[in-house]
Amino acid sequence: MTPTRKKRLYLVLLMVLGIGIATVLAMNAFEENLMFFYPPAEVVAGKAPKDHPFRMGGLVTQGSVKRLENGLTVRFEITDNQDTVTVEYTGILPDLFREGQGIVAMGRLRDDRVFVADEVLAKHDENYMPPEVADTLKTVHQESADTNKGVTQSQ
Repeated sequence: MTPTRKKRLYLVLLMVLGIGIATVLAMNAFEENLMFFYPPAEVVAGKAPKDHPFRMGGLVTQGSVKRLENGLTVRFEITDNQDTVTVEYTGILPDLFREGQGIVAMGRLRDDRVFVADEVLAKHDENYMPPEVADTLKTVHQESADTNKGVTQSQ
């Protein structure tokens, strides 16, 4: 092998190594910033990560909104009409936040199964519901309808 070919071989190997390292770093950064959506039923079932932030959405349960002593911390429950998860949020809630409304909260699950939200997003008008929440509620409604249909047919 001539010295020119050796230099070219080393240059190609160095470029392949550099591209490989850049790819690994990009994938690692992507994985760290990836945030999945889980409905309350999956959170209760233990499918949500405990050490990674995620989004959770559903309807705010009627009569569940309570302010804690410090004035900024609010506790409420989110339901998908199948299961309910307690959410704790410190900060100013969106103006459109209210009971019975669809919301999406971003945060982490504590060991005591309370979801600590870093951000709470509320729908912007009465016709809108976040797509994830709408799909979840639709699925739960369909499952309960199928269950009730089976009970009715067997009687």
